[in-house]
Amino acid sequence: MSQRRYKTLETNAIHAGNPETPIDNAVVTPIFQTAQYRMAGETTYDAVRYIRLHNSTNHHVLHGRLAALENAEDALVTASGMAAISATILSFVRPGDHLMVHKSLYGGTQTFMDTELKRLGIESTAFDAAAPGDWEQHLRPETKMIYVESISNPLIEVGDLRAVVAFAKANNLMTAIDSTFATPVNFRPLDIGFDLVLHSATKYLNGHSDIVAGCVAGTAENVAKVRHHQNYYGAALDPHACFLFDRGLKTLALRVERQNENALALAQFLEGHDKVRRVCYPGLPSDPGHERAKDLFNGFGGMVSFYTESAEVANAFLDNVQLPIHAPSLGGVESLVVQPARSTHLDMKRAERAALGITDELIRISVGIEHIDELIEDFAQALGD
Repeated sequence: MSQRRYKTLETNAIHAGNPETPIDNAVVTPIFQTAQYRMAGETTYDAVRYIRLHNSTNHHVLHGRLAALENAEDALVTASGMAAISATILSFVRPGDHLMVHKSLYGGTQTFMDTELKRLGIESTAFDAAAPGDWEQHLRPETKMIYVESISNPLIEVGDLRAVVAFAKANNLMTAIDSTFATPVNFRPLDIGFDLVLHSATKYLNGHSDIVAGCVAGTAENVAKVRHHQNYYGAALDPHACFLFDRGLKTLALRVERQNENALALAQFLEGHDKVRRVCYPGLPSDPGHERAKDLFNGFGGMVSFYTESAEVANAFLDNVQLPIHAPSLGGVESLVVQPARSTHLDMKRAERAALGITDELIRISVGIEHIDELIEDFAQALGD
């Protein structure tokens, strides 16, 4: 595959990673729907051409393109975002080790930390990513990694990410960041010193709600460690899904730019509504993370959360809204709405959710690329205007 990189993200999203010699002069890389390839004198197991080993032509194209988008040496695509998260953590953390983790995480990640890692003898401690003065108290001799989200799910919080990197370097800790909500259009964590960046590519990177995928990017050495473990965990993306992922990436910049614009306008509308108690969006000057987001990001993202004045208002809103689809995922071209307490964080106990601020009044919006006037009109009628 080509190692050529281009000057801009927009061009890399279309051309980086493509074969140096187009396959049969095809403009688009074909789907290599073969499980295996002829042996060619490979000297290591990881080099054997086999789909589970993440090394079909379709995988290689994605690896090159994703690495270019994140300013990384290498990247690895996986069968889901959770596959990327679990493989990354288990590649660098062992039984008896400890992680410091962002206190507000995607529900699947939080449950993985609380159940599966604990079952393996790996402990984690939640910390406030916006309060660097408190972090030292959570550090242990066995702490090996700090894990955060660039924009937290579902409260849309932006932590002091520069301070996270500095704290980790001072204490010889690995840093991993889930940057699904920010996307490389808005933020490239490796540029400020993070070791590894992860995405649920199901969301913005693919952008069309038609596949489940994940990825991790970083130095060649770190990605090789994750790849080696993932080869045995078996969560490889099939070539057809790779093809759809590759196709979706080509419009990433255009989609995210529109979603940035729409989300800001919708957040501004919601902030002025009398049935909305609070809006969580870093693009608003009133948001606690606004100054950090301005410093870190090129755009504030397409995710907005808001608290209605009561659970009854939230339920009525979900019943009445027409354009957005009530569904649990995010990042597609269509707008989506969901109650995190009854979807992404349903595995958590009510008291645990409440302690994090994930109550029945909370609505999370993945803002799509529809016309903003129609979106606002629909939200207004759903809130009873």
